[in-house]
Amino acid sequence: MASTIQALPTEVVYLITAGEVIDCFASVVRELVENSLDAGATRIVVSLWPQQWRIRVADNGCGMNLDDLQQAATAHSTSKIRSSADLWKINSLGFRGEALHSLTTLADLEILSRPVSGKLGWRISYGNGGEVVQVEVTAIAPGTVVTVSHLFGNCSSRRQGLPTAAQQMKAVQATIHQIALCHPHVTWQIWQNDRQWFTISPAATTGQLLPQILPQVRQGDLQEVKLEIPNPPNSCTDAINRVSTPNSCTDAINSVSTPNSCTDAINRVSPHSSLTLVVGLPDRCHRHRPDWVRVAINRRMIKTPELEQTILSAFHRTLPRDRYPICFLHLAISPDQINWNRNPAKTEIYLNEIIYWQEQITQAINQALSISSSNLKEAIHTTRVSKLLKAAEAKGSYNFNSQNPNENPNPCTDAINRVSPNSLKAVAQVSNTYIVAEHPGGMWLVEQHIAHERVLYEQLCNDWQLVPVEPPIILYQLSPAQVSQLQRIGLEIEPFGEQLWVVRNIPAPLQQRDDCAEAILELSWGGDLQTAQVAVACRSAIRNGTPMNQQEMQTLLDNWQRTRNPRTCPHGRPIYLSLEESALARFFRRNWVVGKSHGI
Repeated sequence: MASTIQALPTEVVYLITAGEVIDCFASVVRELVENSLDAGATRIVVSLWPQQWRIRVADNGCGMNLDDLQQAATAHSTSKIRSSADLWKINSLGFRGEALHSLTTLADLEILSRPVSGKLGWRISYGNGGEVVQVEVTAIAPGTVVTVSHLFGNCSSRRQGLPTAAQQMKAVQATIHQIALCHPHVTWQIWQNDRQWFTISPAATTGQLLPQILPQVRQGDLQEVKLEIPNPPNSCTDAINRVSTPNSCTDAINSVSTPNSCTDAINRVSPHSSLTLVVGLPDRCHRHRPDWVRVAINRRMIKTPELEQTILSAFHRTLPRDRYPICFLHLAISPDQINWNRNPAKTEIYLNEIIYWQEQITQAINQALSISSSNLKEAIHTTRVSKLLKAAEAKGSYNFNSQNPNENPNPCTDAINRVSPNSLKAVAQVSNTYIVAEHPGGMWLVEQHIAHERVLYEQLCNDWQLVPVEPPIILYQLSPAQVSQLQRIGLEIEPFGEQLWVVRNIPAPLQQRDDCAEAILELSWGGDLQTAQVAVACRSAIRNGTPMNQQEMQTLLDNWQRTRNPRTCPHGRPIYLSLEESALARFFRRNWVVGKSHGI
């Protein structure tokens, strides 16, 4: 019987591989742009002609000489790795050597390039399989220009299966936005059909770049945190830093020796890890969908459900119902912690010590959401006030002169960058609802009910206490589901007669209230323990319309400032409105010259 299993022809293998690497316009742009970034480019121009199935990417990177150009499009050719050991210390965006070769299989490819130190530029056209079909000298500035024409011209079924041109251009835009967030120092110009489509200007940090991509978000709505964190205890880099031993990890890291300066920079191993976090402050901005929870690792945007869920959990009970945060997380970690060989597009990875990274991310988000002298910003919540106080100059930072930073310790205090209790001074109460607070940088209005609700909620999360109650509380006509719900959150409830139940213990904050029975009835309607804690905190918090004396207001401000998430209540409502002294000065025009203001 003849064998039915046969080896695939080489051209079929290359066509399958090319179809995995290059599947749409966006994937072509991604692969070419990543090559530009690996070459050290700081300016990238992408030109698109979707109806002609043509793409051109030009950069000012280190360029290639003639020998490199002749090898660039052959199968599995790359300057970024040399051996299998290099797979465990990848810091470049590309490493498989498949992108250009795949393009020669699916399109016409032309590359113009000139190295920084070279006097001549070269233009090379490639045929199917990556062989060079034309070479000529050309005038070009240092850098590289890659032109892809007639994409999928030999694969009409692929063209027919792709979305519309408009949808593909939207995917290209999203791809460039994602890459730009990971490389804020790069200038981007995107052209479509010989007209400028959009640009992205370079920025010092990702937080300063983000408003260009999300125009509805202002710079003051964001908080950026940068932290250096130690490598996980079990990482190879950590072991090398502690002791030099002839093991496989050490040999792998020390084995890189390439003559190219671009490649040397890419393969350099950092002795530590860093975390950059840009969050939209929950009292300022949020989204209807979790579409702006983004994670990047070593300059590449990836999909990692474990880390994305960690971010969402850290924002729990800080946002309104069915709203999601704006958060961009960028980890720069030791390459030995990552295995990129999970997805052909390298959008999914295997990450070592993931629990360790989840802990670091949670701590960073808690620091970003706290109120401190380093991240205190003006909060303007009305369009009218915002327009009145709008000014072109950058806003100054607050100067906090705390006197007793360790006073009044609270069990729900996170010790990282807390504002001291004396930073806010209670001045007055407006409408028995808002506390007017003064600090060295301006003034705040704090709504007393939701500030107290945040304090009580975090206390309940830290210490959920049920206390006996005498006499017990009698409830009428509870359904089996309500009884089960009260038992689920720990209450002792038992039948006491026909359609009567008796409750013998209650949450501690409710024991002094007259409406305790109504509160327990509210808890019986469903939800998990956290929902019950929110309900208890809301019912127990001081009501708006309640007069408070100076000491009561000051105590509330002190306790509120120590909470982990002081910007919003557990329902997601903003707690305070802040006005900087500089904003007040602009509004009242205190910088005017007195003589001129009188027309003299």
